Amino acid sequence: MKEDKIYRIAFHNRGDIYELHARKVHQSNMYAFIEIEDIIFGERSSVVVDPSEERLKSEFAGVKRTYIPLQSVIRIDEVEREGSNRITPSGDNSGKITPFPPAPRGGTRSDSN
Repeated sequence: MKEDKIYRIAFHNRGDIYELHARKVHQSNMYAFIEIEDIIFGERSSVVVDPSEERLKSEFAGVKRTYIPLQSVIRIDEVEREGSNRITPSGDNSGKITPFPPAPRGGTRSDSN
């Protein structure tokens, strides 16, 4: 019997840290992206509702696969069982990920002496 692998993927998205559980994670054919398929959402009791998991369910509703830029990935772990998906604040004050290469600040500098 083949054992299904479960992966926990943590990545930056719009100033927050997303943590998803999925059955398939691999390098995408699109350069510098990873591909995540079969996102797992726990079927918990309808009495207890996790708002961040509900937000993720609605955000990824109808998504067959998603592509995450490599520079956004924090870590990918193979885990024994699924956990709860969640969104947490990243803790930085800017709320943004600095693009690479960073844009120049203040325009051009003229050194004509």
